[in-house]
Amino acid sequence: MTKVRTAWVWAVRTARLMVGVPDYETYVAHRRAHHPEEPIMTYVEFFRERQNARYAVEKGRFKGCC
Repeated sequence: MTKVRTAWVWAVRTARLMVGVPDYETYVAHRRAHHPEEPIMTYVEFFRERQNARYAVEKGRFKGCC
């Protein structure tokens, strides 16, 4: 990759993180590299999980039993 292309990729990734757009490709690469035995979420599952984390859908609610 050229330096300009590398800079562009990082700029796009940073901008996406700043506005809350999840980076599915980075997630998949990480899972394959560090957790190959575990399942990888689909894009829809990943997006929902990131949205829930961002907007704290479960915040303040106990997730345990009963």
